Amino acid sequence: MSGTEGMENATMKRLKKIPAQIYLEPEQEKIIGLLSKSSGKSKAAIIRSCISKFIASFPLEKDPALDIMNLGASGKKDIAQRHDDYLILFEK
Repeated sequence: MSGTEGMENATMKRLKKIPAQIYLEPEQEKIIGLLSKSSGKSKAAIIRSCISKFIASFPLEKDPALDIMNLGASGKKDIAQRHDDYLILFEK
């Protein structure tokens, strides 16, 4: 392990990043490698930056699907585990 990899591993532990495995097209890997060398940033940092910019391009707060969240308070603490049971009761 190089000094840079050791520093990245220490940083990852401190920032509590979640590891993810992805498969890149050869051209993507080549471009990310070039960007990494020219910027002095790790490939992982380049990929995270690309993902952040991609996510920021979506108006997530305007997604109609998000409007259904927190529509009501049932007072039940086990909705996630027993949602099918509650749906059956609702249909009767």
